[in-house]
Amino acid sequence: MATRLVQINMKARDDSALGGFWAQVLGWEVSSEGPGVTNLEPEGFVYPDPIAVCIDLVAYPDDPKTVKNRVHVDLATTSAAHHAELLTRLRDLGATPADVGQGDVPWTVMADPEGNEFCVLDWRDAAHDTGPIASVVVDCADPRAMARFWGEATDWTVHKVTDDSAVLRSATNVGPYLQFLRTPDVKTVWNRVHLDVRPYPDDDPKAEAARLKSLGATVLDLGADVHWTVLADPEGNEFCLLSPA
Repeated sequence: MATRLVQINMKARDDSALGGFWAQVLGWEVSSEGPGVTNLEPEGFVYPDPIAVCIDLVAYPDDPKTVKNRVHVDLATTSAAHHAELLTRLRDLGATPADVGQGDVPWTVMADPEGNEFCVLDWRDAAHDTGPIASVVVDCADPRAMARFWGEATDWTVHKVTDDSAVLRSATNVGPYLQFLRTPDVKTVWNRVHLDVRPYPDDDPKAEAARLKSLGATVLDLGADVHWTVLADPEGNEFCLLSPA
């Protein structure tokens, strides 16, 4: 049994407007499964497929963003010209430079129109053939512990582990990377951006939830009648276990 990282869930004041921003940034198609939900995926994409981690934006207007997100995306660039063009296009679409204490680094930190941080990587970065999203990055206290948990929770392969970061990628070695990055920041609020994982079609979701608990996850009761299971990893990062597909 195993799960797969299939999408990022992002809360938004205006899911439609923010979804339009990210659709233009990524060159992806926009759809909706219902009011207050905007879904983004590549054109012609057959869900789920590890070549892309999709984005679901969910309207949540009554809980504004107050702290730096612990989950963000890194955007890939392929050349100096592409890097410059992307930064210009991002600003034209409403993104702004962001200072999260990064100092002098080879990447550029930006914020989308609702303040969600993301990075534009240098074109000489090691991530290649990932699609527009090079990596999904999660802040953490212990990258080694996160690599152990997420490496067993999913069928993604652990590519690198150090005291400062851990890097995973899909079992078929396609699509974006999943990176856990050591940070001194302490988690203080629930994550407005979180990961969604999905079991394989023949797996029992209850058994999968029990397996995740045995690995160190905690089941969270949000008091809502939903067809998925909300959990937290060993560092308290919320994630959803969706129905098998």
